[in-house]
Amino acid sequence: MEAFLHDLSWVPPLRTELLTHIFNGFTFLGYLPFFLIFLPMGYWLGDKAVFTRLVVLVGIVALTNSFLKDLFQDPRPDLQFAIDKRVGESFGFPSGHSQIAVAMWLWLALEARRTWVWILAAIVATGVCFSRLYLGVHDVEDVLGGALLGVATVVIYAGFLSPEFERLQKLPLVVWLVAIAALVPILWQIWPYDPRSQAIPGVAALMLFWLLGHRIQVSLIGHQRHPNTILAFIASVVAVAAMFFGFSQLGKFLTLNGLDTMHTLAIQMAFMALVATLVVPALFRAVGLSAPAGKS
Repeated sequence: MEAFLHDLSWVPPLRTELLTHIFNGFTFLGYLPFFLIFLPMGYWLGDKAVFTRLVVLVGIVALTNSFLKDLFQDPRPDLQFAIDKRVGESFGFPSGHSQIAVAMWLWLALEARRTWVWILAAIVATGVCFSRLYLGVHDVEDVLGGALLGVATVVIYAGFLSPEFERLQKLPLVVWLVAIAALVPILWQIWPYDPRSQAIPGVAALMLFWLLGHRIQVSLIGHQRHPNTILAFIASVVAVAAMFFGFSQLGKFLTLNGLDTMHTLAIQMAFMALVATLVVPALFRAVGLSAPAGKS
């Protein structure tokens, strides 16, 4: 059992140039650039309430995973196996890619309740999980642990959103915003490892400003996807490219002016959330790229 959970010597013989490209593609679905593309485009083209719930879930998973990694401080597999050089000095258990892939795609399948979405979710989540083994940056224990935690997170999250907790769900938005903001100093105090995760303020900023922007958008803008799917998709691609450029340039500007990585990321995530939920929907409405009033 120990060898099954921790030995990656079986992985290198499986590698080919084609498979490496395929699993690098799957593993990209767990890195920040993918979320900067997928979440805004999903919000503009899909159900905004669904993607707002998804953003909160992604934030919960990100914070939970970072906390558990630093709590267990489990080393990654030997560097001789690693062909993904983007993991930095983070610990191994549980796999963040596996946890977030299982949680996110399982949640989308639960929301959609369509067979093709379940099939897509299973393929993507399995591909992302196996990619971490193939690329040599996690062992089986890391991946299984992350996947099980992803399922557990969805079960708990779905339970909280059930009618039994309706009173909590209907608390004023300001209560939830204050609670999210309070997470930063609380987590900073109880974090089990030093240096603490630099992502804590960034994840909190994403959730806080996304919820705030979504509420304002629903009340004042009311953007709905244009009925011409091709036009709506092209507009969203252009918008996400512009947002991605702005995200990058903002980071460079803040860094050049002496702001540290942690606070820079927090401002960038707030920028991304507000652009996704407010700026782009308002622009779409202004230039006629929203559905006519009363249509979705």
